[in-house]
Amino acid sequence: MRVIIAGCGRAGSTLAVQLAAEGHDVRLIDRLPKTRKLLPTDFPGQFHAGNAFSRTVLEAAGIEHADAFVAVTSGDNSNIVSARTAKETYRVPIVLARIYDPHRADIYRELGIPTIASVRWTVHEIHQMLLHRHLTPELTFGNGETLLIRSQLPAYLTGRRLTECEVDGEIRVVEVTRAGRSLVPAHSTPAEPGDLVTFAVATTALGRLRGFLNKELGT
Repeated sequence: MRVIIAGCGRAGSTLAVQLAAEGHDVRLIDRLPKTRKLLPTDFPGQFHAGNAFSRTVLEAAGIEHADAFVAVTSGDNSNIVSARTAKETYRVPIVLARIYDPHRADIYRELGIPTIASVRWTVHEIHQMLLHRHLTPELTFGNGETLLIRSQLPAYLTGRRLTECEVDGEIRVVEVTRAGRSLVPAHSTPAEPGDLVTFAVATTALGRLRGFLNKELGT
């Protein structure tokens, strides 16, 4: 992935180092050039000094070809403006933002921009969302610990009970859209071809859910 991170503070620099170590193309933006010192001397990514909501700076960082944009500056306004610019102007597929004000966070989640509020969870939560980027959350709860995700079921699950996808305390099937109609499945409800399923999932269980959805029959 090409990931652009706005903010090279503790969260941004930690996330950047982790993603770069995994082989991703990482570009950081921060208005303070001195924050570059938080990165190791052998950091393979790029650093751009400037405001993350400046189109000139964003384009210099490669926003037009970015797979993900993460806003983790110290200010809600900067994060909000840069995240909206990335999503609405440049159509970046995955946009995440750290928002401190919970009222603002609710607004931006409704606009389709998942937000992370807890400093303690920031790097872990964002890393999980990027790692499992094909499971884009419809809605997040709390500080991002629980997500609501919709996904088409793979063919190998046809005929099996939907509850076979559940893991106690981690993954729960809460709704199925079938032939255009929504239903809350019973314990014995079988999966049918074309089912669009809504899962409530702990962020830490995204890998397990992806395993269910990517698994091939007999593997």
